[in-house]
Amino acid sequence: MPRETIATPDAPSSPLYAQGVRAGPYVFVSGMTGTDPATGSLAGPSIQEQTRQALTSCEAVLRAAGATLDDVVEVGGLLTRSEDFAGFNEEYARWFGDRKPARYVARLGVELPGVLLSVRMTAYVGG
Repeated sequence: MPRETIATPDAPSSPLYAQGVRAGPYVFVSGMTGTDPATGSLAGPSIQEQTRQALTSCEAVLRAAGATLDDVVEVGGLLTRSEDFAGFNEEYARWFGDRKPARYVARLGVELPGVLLSVRMTAYVGG
């Protein structure tokens, strides 16, 4: 199966992993934190601000691969603090509305200063 690495300046990047990979009819988006790619700083201290930025970054990677949020079939959310679940859901619901993909939410195992979450996605762009 052909494999294409996806890269965009509109999402945080690292030399350790691809922002996204397109393999056949699927686009896999790596876990994105609430880091603003323009500044390299967290988008804010709240779970809503960081969720908004993480989803914005995921959407940028999807766009670079020729996909949209409408193509997303699965989302994974990793939260640093369990008490942020309601705030995460609040912002998340604004993004997907009635187009609900499959989803899981679990606890983020690593602790990074100020980072409240990581969000990853899988999109299907086949016929």
